[in-house]
Amino acid sequence: MNTTLAYNHKSIRKMINHSLYFTVLLSVFCSQSFLINNNLFASEAINNGANIKQNTVEEQTRSLTEEKQRWESMLRQRYRNGALLTIADGVKHVRMVKYINGRPVKINIVEVNTKLNPNIEIAPQLASTNLKRRATIRTIASRNNSIAAVNGTYFKPQTGVPLGTLMINKKVYTGPIHNRVAMGIGKNEFKMAQVQFNSTIKAGRETLKIDNINQPRMLSTYTLLYTRDWGQTSPTPPKYGVNIAVQDDKITTISYGSTTIPENGYVISGPKSKLEPFFSAKKIKLEIKTSPEWENIDHIISGGPYLVKEGQIYVDVTAQKLGSITGKNPRTAIGYTANNEFIMVTVDGREHASVGMTLGELARMMKSFGCINAMNLDGGGSTVMYVHGKVVNSPAQKGGIPISNALTISERTRIAYDEKNNS
Repeated sequence: MNTTLAYNHKSIRKMINHSLYFTVLLSVFCSQSFLINNNLFASEAINNGANIKQNTVEEQTRSLTEEKQRWESMLRQRYRNGALLTIADGVKHVRMVKYINGRPVKINIVEVNTKLNPNIEIAPQLASTNLKRRATIRTIASRNNSIAAVNGTYFKPQTGVPLGTLMINKKVYTGPIHNRVAMGIGKNEFKMAQVQFNSTIKAGRETLKIDNINQPRMLSTYTLLYTRDWGQTSPTPPKYGVNIAVQDDKITTISYGSTTIPENGYVISGPKSKLEPFFSAKKIKLEIKTSPEWENIDHIISGGPYLVKEGQIYVDVTAQKLGSITGKNPRTAIGYTANNEFIMVTVDGREHASVGMTLGELARMMKSFGCINAMNLDGGGSTVMYVHGKVVNSPAQKGGIPISNALTISERTRIAYDEKNNS
C-alpha cells in the first residue's frame, strides 16, 4: 500500500515537470509568433498608410483635373464669342464684343476659380495709406504685385475718400452710406448684402452708437469716428458739437474745432449733448462691427446698386440713391456664381466703337454669365481694367484716371518670390 502511494506521487511529480516544460516551450513559441506577426502587422500598416497617402494625392489630382475640365467647358459656353487668355492657374481674361440693338459694346472679363489655385487672393487695395489720396490703377496694382485689377468703390472726387464700406484684412477703413450693397470676400467664399455700421463707444454705464467711420458728415446729429487713416486732423465738429480725442482708451483732448487724431487712437465727433456724458470717463471702450457679421470674410467692398440678387435681376437704383448713374455708360461690375467662381467686368462706353450699357443691360449680362449675386461698382470715367501690367480696356483718359481704391487679384506665391528677389 505504501509502495503504491510512493509510486503514484513520483508519477504525479513527473507529469507536473513535463507539463511545466511544455508550458514554457509553448510560451516561447507564442512569443516568437507574436513578434513575427506584430512586425508583419506594423509593416503592413506602414504600407497601407503610404498607399492611403498616395491614393489621396491621386484623388486630389484627379479631382483638380475634373474641376479644370468642368470650368473650362463652362467658360466656353459662358463666353461663346469671347477670346480666352490664361493669366494664372484658375484665372482667365476674356475679351468680347456684344451687340445691343445693333450697336457694339466692348467687354473685358476676369474670372477666377479659387478651387484650382489656393494661392489666389482677391482683395481691395487703397491708393495710399492716407484715405485722401488717389493713384492710377497701374500704380495700385504694381504696388501690390497684382496680376489683374479693376477700379473699386465710389469716392469723393474732391478728396479721394472712398464712399461706402471698405474693409481690408478685417480692418474697417470706411463705413456704409445710403444702406448700399457690398461684397464680402473670404479665402474660398463670397457674400453680398446691404451692410450697416454697428459700432459703439462705452464708458461705465454709458453707451453711444457710432453712425460711421472716416466718412464725410451727412447730418449734424451723427456721431462719427475718425482714425489716422483719415489724416492727421479730424474735421470740425457740427454746430453745437464737440470732438473727443482718445488714445489708449483715455480722453486726451476735448475740442470745439478740428482736432489732431492720436497716432494710436481716434477722434469721436458729434453733438455735445451726446458726448458730454463721456467727458469725465476714465476709460472708453470702442467696438467696431458691421452688420451682417460675416465670420469668414476678410475684405468688404461696397458699390451699388444691386444687379443680381439671389439669382434674380434686381436693380435698386432709387433705394440706394444712385439715380444719377442711369443711362448708357462705361460700367464696372463684380459678382459670383453658384460654384463660387468670381467674375469682374468692365464695359467701355461713350464712344462709337462701344456705346456702354444701362444698369438693366449690365444686370442681364451678369446673370447670363451665371452670377447668383452681382453689383455695380464706380463707373463712367473711373472704369478701368488692368491685366498683367497693361490697361486692357479703353477708358476715356488713357491709362485711366487716378482712383481712390481698386479691387485686385494677386498670386501669393508670386508675391513671396518678388519679395525674396527684391531683398
